[in-house]
Amino acid sequence: MDDDKKYCYKYPRPAVTTDCVLLSPDGGQMQVLLVERGHEPYKGCWALPGGFINIDEDAPAACRRELKEETGIAAGQLMQLGAYTKPDRDPRGRVISIVFLAYVDKRVEPQAGDDASKARWFKLTELPELAFDHAQILRDVAAML
Repeated sequence: MDDDKKYCYKYPRPAVTTDCVLLSPDGGQMQVLLVERGHEPYKGCWALPGGFINIDEDAPAACRRELKEETGIAAGQLMQLGAYTKPDRDPRGRVISIVFLAYVDKRVEPQAGDDASKARWFKLTELPELAFDHAQILRDVAAML
């Protein structure tokens, strides 16, 4: 095989991200942690904490890193919820998101950081307009609770 062609692929490779659904009970109402995006796309919109998986990390490690960077919160046990793969889910191009679910027993106060301008808890039944396909992700979570 020609060295120039050695690492060429027939099919385009999508980017892979991870999103974290962090839940906490609060007086019988389930709360979810969201971040306000500080950059485009969807600057100023609320979203799940998450981001791109680095080439040298696995998906759970990326989820933990992104949650810590964007909210200051360290995740406990993670459960993989699923993969969200619609071709148009991200305006930047073909992006697949691996979504994880985690719980905290009592609500901890987030500290926004990295590319999140704000971080706060919302009732799962009273959500703001969300970026990407995060409303669908949270509908899926609500259906399984």
